[in-house]
This record gives sequence, structure tokens and C-alpha cells, in this order.
Amino acid sequence: MVVALFAVSLFSFQPANAQSKLVTVKSSKSYDATVSNIKKGVAGAGMMVLAEINHGKILSMTGLSINAESLFIGNPTVGKEAFSDNMAVGLAIPLRVNVYEENGTTYINYFTPSGELGNFKGSKVKMIGQEMDKKIAMLTAMVLNKKLNSK
Repeated sequence: MVVALFAVSLFSFQPANAQSKLVTVKSSKSYDATVSNIKKGVAGAGMMVLAEINHGKILSMTGLSINAESLFIGNPTVGKEAFSDNMAVGLAIPLRVNVYEENGTTYINYFTPSGELGNFKGSKVKMIGQEMDKKIAMLTAMVLNKKLNSK
């Protein structure tokens, strides 16, 4: 029991302080246009798409046909600051943004970065979470309200 408590402390995890909030936003654009606009808008928010998971393609192997993709977005320089403050943050960054279509309507969802990073010790980590909240909100607003040269 003592070893388990020590391990939790050692890895700098603070679940009691976490206030992760799921944000879901309805897009007025098609699924493809929403994904495309997020990819275009990420650079404007000072970030980049670091990885993608196409859930639709993966799940098509099971016979399920859906439009759903997760984009992992972040900024390597900011990631360096976060990891320098607390190596355990790799569980929460890069930020995962999910886009999916349900009954003909496209949605964007993500967990608030400040809530996710609030699970970890470190003043830089917490500041980065708050800044990422602003950036993802700005990105979502850009994607939903501006054309971003989409066709």
C-alpha cells in the first residue's frame, strides 16, 4: 500500500484537482470541410497536426461505416516546456481533437487542456493548459465561423 502511494506521488499525478470538461461543438460545415478547416487553422493558432487517427478507416475493417477522425495537435516548443516541468504530461499532450459525423451533423469535441493538464504537478504545465484552452477555443471559432479557403 505504501509503495502504491509513493508511486502515485513519484509520477506527479494529482487526480483530486482535475476538472476536465468535455467540450462538444456542432459544426455547420460538412464532415470533410470541418476536418480540412481544422488542419488549415491549426497553423494559424501556432500549432501543428502531429498525428491523426482515422477511426472510420480503422472501424471499416469491422463492417462499421462512420466518419470520425482524431487529430493530435500541439507545438513542439510548448511540449518541451511542459515535459521539462513534468515528464508525465505525455498522457495529456498533444491535445486530441475529435471530429465525427452523427445523423448527418458534424461535431468537434475535446477535453479542456487546462483540465487535462490540471492532473499534473508543475506551474508551467498549468499555465500551458490555460493557454491551450484559449488556442483551442480560437481554433474552433475559426473553423466554424470562417472559410479558411475551403472549397
